[in-house]
Amino acid sequence: MKAVGLLSGGLDSTLAARLMIEHGIEVHAINFTSPFCQCTPKNSCCASVVSAVRQLGNIPLQRVVLGEEYLQMIAAPKHGYGRGMNPCLDCRIMKIIKAGQYMREIGASFLFTGEVLGQRPMSQHRRAIDIIDRESGLGDLTVRPLSARLFQPTLPEREGWIDRQKLLCIQGRSRKEQIGLAREKSITDYPCPAGGCLLTDGHFADRIRDYLQHVPQPRLEDMALLKTGRHFRLPNDEKVIVARDEDEGVRLTQLCRPEDYLLTPDNFSGPVVLLQGSDIDAAVEQLVRYTRKRPEAVMVIECRHLGSSFFINASAETPIVHIHNHGV
Repeated sequence: MKAVGLLSGGLDSTLAARLMIEHGIEVHAINFTSPFCQCTPKNSCCASVVSAVRQLGNIPLQRVVLGEEYLQMIAAPKHGYGRGMNPCLDCRIMKIIKAGQYMREIGASFLFTGEVLGQRPMSQHRRAIDIIDRESGLGDLTVRPLSARLFQPTLPEREGWIDRQKLLCIQGRSRKEQIGLAREKSITDYPCPAGGCLLTDGHFADRIRDYLQHVPQPRLEDMALLKTGRHFRLPNDEKVIVARDEDEGVRLTQLCRPEDYLLTPDNFSGPVVLLQGSDIDAAVEQLVRYTRKRPEAVMVIECRHLGSSFFINASAETPIVHIHNHGV
């Protein structure tokens, strides 16, 4: 018997997979990533999936990148947002449907997830799970091993493919039972439950909300820019992005489109600034504002646009600019 498990790399999904393996099920994991995953050294959700697969005996892992379709869903989710810009119900439905497609591709018989009834406020209460099951069309084939006995038996349970009495009835936000179970099953390497989706972050939610208000056709490549630097919306609706450190300066340089203006300090140390628009004065003002040590002499700034470059002189006190030294 073969099953596909949605594996985030967190404790719950890893435990669910362990329970299925102990049932003698051949487990194939599927993991989803999106432009809003926080895959950084401090929150390495991708690395945690690799760790989970290893602890589960190096089970097969299918990685799925959610792209344009996912971005369009975020722009107009059927079931709305959580506290941020997180469309958790629509996101979950999309993942279950895609997992179901993979299930059919490899000839598996059912799906399972690490969902725990009542753990997450938007997507794991009973009504939300009913919606997910109904709209995915896979409710009778989706087992939730950690809370299974709190739901009606699914087809795999009714058919005896798995033993319902060996499944669990965990509910609520406490993770004490899962932590104890992990200890029993020698699962030790798992991330804290802080969550790895930028859409739940209030600050980033404001940023993407502003983006969707000003960009009629959202573009996947813009998401990298949204995660970089300080963002300022000008009164004329243009945008200025200021790098916070050297790495972000390199990133802005790489992400700059030909029609954008890229401002780089020439004779002093300061931030790289990207302008989406034409208000160079406003971009210079932000560059000067975030320059910690301003030179006493005139501040020279290189500006690149449409394959050409020119230089701008700015005063440290009053950044009123004039352009000189045109050249390629």
